[in-house]
Amino acid sequence: MALQLGRTFSDGIRRVVTRTGALLLAMLLAVQFLVQTAINTVVIGLLPPEAAAALEGMLGLTLPVSAGVAGALLVVGIVAGAASLVVLSRALTRPVAELSTVPSRLFTRRPGRATLSMLVGGVLIAIAVTIGTAFLFVPGIFLSVCFMFFVFAVGVEDRGIVGGLKRSWGLSRGNRLKLAVFVVVAAVIGGLLGIVGSVLDLANAPVLAEVVTNTLGSVLFLLLYGAIAEAYLQVREDGPGGSGRAGPTGSGTASPTRTDGVEL
Repeated sequence: MALQLGRTFSDGIRRVVTRTGALLLAMLLAVQFLVQTAINTVVIGLLPPEAAAALEGMLGLTLPVSAGVAGALLVVGIVAGAASLVVLSRALTRPVAELSTVPSRLFTRRPGRATLSMLVGGVLIAIAVTIGTAFLFVPGIFLSVCFMFFVFAVGVEDRGIVGGLKRSWGLSRGNRLKLAVFVVVAAVIGGLLGIVGSVLDLANAPVLAEVVTNTLGSVLFLLLYGAIAEAYLQVREDGPGGSGRAGPTGSGTASPTRTDGVEL
């Protein structure tokens, strides 16, 4: 079965508009605001008092801590962001019928190894995509598509960094043109958020700009990843060792399995 984009987006939205989706959104918002406020606080704390006072009114939310403490919180936020992707990948790839519950195994199964792989692999992918985009643009899109399923290879299938990259590359093969739609959608979302933030900044409302863009960005990000999770399940069942589906829609999706056959 070829990747069906219409079904992918509709079923992806169904996965997100659930109790699991609501909890994932809360998690993403918490991480997003922690990182944003920590960055703002570090910037303010590293500037001379006069420059800091002038810039503070232009920045959004800050924390009542020193630059050193804010830097430590920034590191915590970045690690928490990688961990949240592990949880997100496991949560959204379950059958729709199970998304009213949030079992502890989403958080407790090999959290350290998976978070480290997600963090390091994410940095490597970001560097590769940035370089590809800077040179000819198209290679950046191509690499974004090829490594789109890395998050799921690590979080769902328990693969390491190299194994996750290889698995994502293989899963994207044969569907890369269609998967490029997700990259375009992500770019549109980024552009939309940039416009909204700029308008609110011009209105001299930096705090409101951060609240609106971070909240809107988290919602759109989650919806997009719901669709990507559905795409992952579609291409996964078509490849070697696919888990298969029960029924014609995403609501009958069989539970993903690791390569050793143990149900997640």
